[in-house]
Amino acid sequence: MLRVENLTKVYSTGFLSRKNIVAVDNVSFTVNRGEIISLVGESGSGKTTTAKIILRLLPPTSGKVIFEGRNVWALKRNKELKWYWRNVHGIFQDPYASFNPIRKIDRILYQTFNLFDEKDIEKIGDKDEIVKNALKEVGLQPEAVLGKYPHELSGGMRQRIMIARCFILRPKLIIADEPTSMIDASTRAGILKLFLKMRDEYGTSVIFITHDLGLAYYVSDRILVMYKGRIVEEKSPDELLKKPEHPYTKRLVEDIPLLYRKWTWD
Repeated sequence: MLRVENLTKVYSTGFLSRKNIVAVDNVSFTVNRGEIISLVGESGSGKTTTAKIILRLLPPTSGKVIFEGRNVWALKRNKELKWYWRNVHGIFQDPYASFNPIRKIDRILYQTFNLFDEKDIEKIGDKDEIVKNALKEVGLQPEAVLGKYPHELSGGMRQRIMIARCFILRPKLIIADEPTSMIDASTRAGILKLFLKMRDEYGTSVIFITHDLGLAYYVSDRILVMYKGRIVEEKSPDELLKKPEHPYTKRLVEDIPLLYRKWTWD
């Protein structure tokens, strides 16, 4: 479904003496229908830059992103871009930064329908009912959030509203960039279960970006380890934890709490 081919992003800095910084270095991978893959690595490893390129938020220096046979950076017309962003949707680390603080939650959710074509909107049905059902799917009561501003809600609630947008769109691919890092531990499992629910019920694929190998193990079908802009290892979660090969992967595995490793390995 998604194919990333030899993706590279180079930043140039300096005025008199130019210096090139390679953020993403010849990265290639695929995502299949209904699959959850994790990009795991430390800050600065190139995970978020890769995500932004796939979402068309940041142009690559070289390489391609192919979605359902189409080069996404060759899409130009508004209709083509709406098609892409309806099917490939991003959820970010800080949900508050994704919202206009002076707009109520109602408007944030109803704007999602702008990504549908007119003929699709006619088939959708009652928008009010769709929005309410989406909120219920993510464990929120419509009367508790509709009419509120983003700052009136908790971080976990704001993150669930971002996922509710996905329940409205039902995209084929979600790119979730550190979606649990700014919420408390008790809420994280619920957010991860929502991704699993979308995969199981709608066949949605997910690229889950995290620095936490333990979370990646819980949610992933495959794990890709990024280090200094490159993918240095790619395995199933069990294989990766039991037989890490790259020195950086071994460090990540060692950082997982011993009790957790005992549960998953035994």
